[in-house]
Amino acid sequence: MKKRDGFVGYFVLVMIIFAFVACASTSKQESTGEYIDDSVITTKVKALLAADDFLKSFQISVETFKGTVQLSGVVGSQNAIDKAVQIARSVSGVKSVKNSLIAN
Repeated sequence: MKKRDGFVGYFVLVMIIFAFVACASTSKQESTGEYIDDSVITTKVKALLAADDFLKSFQISVETFKGTVQLSGVVGSQNAIDKAVQIARSVSGVKSVKNSLIAN
């Protein structure tokens, strides 16, 4: 009986360790928490861009990976690019902004 209890305890411990390792992030994959944080950042940036009268007419794509926001698309001027980057940087949790916007 003690052997079986020891085996069950060991098995549960291994499963807990496996669960933590499976949820950990790598350089190319986000953890579950990072994915949720990035989703919140993306949503906030998109909402702020859509609310801005100057930028709402442009199609600006927003993607976030581990706190780095990437902006891409075509906008009307360098002023629009600068404004979009400024808005993205203003969001809490943003570590950096990759600017792939093109002025038409």
